[in-house]
Amino acid sequence: MDLAKKRVVVTGGAGFLGRFLCRRLEERGCRPFVVRSHQYDLREQADVRRLIRDQRPEVIFHLAAVVGGIGANMKSPGRFFYDNAVMGIQLMEEARRAGVEKFIALATICAYPKFTPPPFREEDLWNGYPEETNAPYGLAKKMLLVQAQAYRQQYGFNAITLFPVNLYGPEDNFDLQTSHVIPALIRKAIEARETGRKELEIWGDGEATREFLYVEDAAEGIVLAAEKYDEPEPVNLGSGQEISIRQLAQVIARLCRFEGKLVFDPSKPSGQPRRCVDTRRAREKFGFLAKVPLVEGLRRTITWYEKHRAGAAT
Repeated sequence: MDLAKKRVVVTGGAGFLGRFLCRRLEERGCRPFVVRSHQYDLREQADVRRLIRDQRPEVIFHLAAVVGGIGANMKSPGRFFYDNAVMGIQLMEEARRAGVEKFIALATICAYPKFTPPPFREEDLWNGYPEETNAPYGLAKKMLLVQAQAYRQQYGFNAITLFPVNLYGPEDNFDLQTSHVIPALIRKAIEARETGRKELEIWGDGEATREFLYVEDAAEGIVLAAEKYDEPEPVNLGSGQEISIRQLAQVIARLCRFEGKLVFDPSKPSGQPRRCVDTRRAREKFGFLAKVPLVEGLRRTITWYEKHRAGAAT
């Protein structure tokens, strides 16, 4: 698919991943329309229909989501389930009715069962229940896969579903109330260094593992899938590198020049025990391979935050 010749709509295009995706699309010669929530509330069917009618998209990238870290998921599980489910269900249905040529749905690694043995294979998605603290969010996004496969089977609708691992990079959300682990640790480490604190507190026991994908790599993977992948099976997007939260915190502390003690709080939830995905399908089906190593990506993220933190931390 030559995206430069298509009318493209990106939901969530003003968000963290969305901004990088839109830049990558523009590099391909595409001029995507970015959906803004004040213009079109995707939770409202009338607004979704108006969006399709106004923009007449041929390709839709659905990135819009209500997201946050463990604390935010635990505080608002109902909102995380309803908003994410209803946005995807209504948008895909209206896209199908309007004859949209291709629908690219972004799901989440949180959809995998809690005790999936790493590396997570796409075939493992239905082998158990997700980790409890973010199960409502993970299940809501997982319904995109069910809908996409059902619509392909019944209507011949070309929808694909991608499952990215945890993303990070410049322009991430550094608000400690809603941010994910990497931006939260970066902000805490820098503030601890500057205020002379001797300890840095971290949720959980530090033994849980995660896999992280640099945001520019993720954007490239999504575009490659849109151009080259047209099959019903879900596809992981990841780097293939697993790291414990303890190791991650140590690396971030060193890069942020924090020389104090890391204190882990096992009374706080750690989330899913392990996360690392099998990336073979993405490589074989549309040639995606992550390029930015974790330490280099962390350096770029820290450099950006230190330069822009007056606005990024709010």
